[in-house]
Amino acid sequence: MAKVTRDDVARLAGTSTAVVSYVINNGPRPVAPATRERVLAAIKELGYRPDRVAQAMASRRTDLIGLIVPDARQPFFAEMAHAVEQAASERGKMVLVGNSDYIGEREVHYLRAFLGMRVSGLILVSHALNDNAAAEIDAWDARVVLLHERPEAIDDVAVVLDDLSGAKTAVEHLLGHGYPYVACMGGTADTPSVGDPVSDHVEGWRRAMEEAGLPTEGRLFEAPYNRYDAYKVALEILAGPRRPPAIFCSTDDQAIGLLRAARELRIDVPGELAVIGFDDIKEAALADPPMTTMASDRSAMARAAVDLVLDDGLRVAGSRRERLKVFPSKLVVRRSCGCE
Repeated sequence: MAKVTRDDVARLAGTSTAVVSYVINNGPRPVAPATRERVLAAIKELGYRPDRVAQAMASRRTDLIGLIVPDARQPFFAEMAHAVEQAASERGKMVLVGNSDYIGEREVHYLRAFLGMRVSGLILVSHALNDNAAAEIDAWDARVVLLHERPEAIDDVAVVLDDLSGAKTAVEHLLGHGYPYVACMGGTADTPSVGDPVSDHVEGWRRAMEEAGLPTEGRLFEAPYNRYDAYKVALEILAGPRRPPAIFCSTDDQAIGLLRAARELRIDVPGELAVIGFDDIKEAALADPPMTTMASDRSAMARAAVDLVLDDGLRVAGSRRERLKVFPSKLVVRRSCGCE
């Protein structure tokens, strides 16, 4: 049986192959509704299947979006990746996901691999974009959107959360309960000082404490982002001689590890220890007790990132304000902070 071609579809629909192409690719030129219906009916009747490989070779672009995240096993990044996949699907694109594991060399590896595949664009959640990665992006002249983080090494289009203000709001909420002070579980020693959400969370905590006239010295604890290692750090904090009355955690995963340590040490939350997290991952509502946290609209952020990475005018010079989309966070009150 002969392979059905675009010419066959055009003949049956009574139009040109160019119009068939516009219908299949949703552009670049508009097609009248009646003509579109004829083309779609012809495609269905003939069982035509576009040759995506040939299309990619002709346009030097695929229907793929590359997404690089630090660790898709962590709930926050898993939920973000799912949101990006849904938004990309709405635009007729598929997503390739790579995990950098917080390692710069692996980030560069996926950058080269995805850009070499001629993806339509690249969405990058980078823990600490290095100069090699920035050079790789420049070499390909790629469409790149930074999501969640803004590394210093590259000044490109970004979709981020107002992390500093969100953290400040969280700490102010705890102080409003009357706790004498709030400690903070921040990042690790290698957490970037600029452009990283956790660094902004720590800065927001510090500002809230200072505005309340409270010292921060000795009240910031380094901790990995994941719950398992954060749990080990929390055991040391809570078993120490000066246990904090309240703790702001830079991530919900840290807070979940902290809650597990508190249960193990028979410390009542929130009776003896108030806890607040950041991210509002789905498990926050199921924690014991349910966790107060700062929520972000990951679906809206993902959709904005996909729209930007597929925008042909993405790399047109513009002001930093135009190239930066900042989303607000929202306090979600549950029982872990002391609210009933």
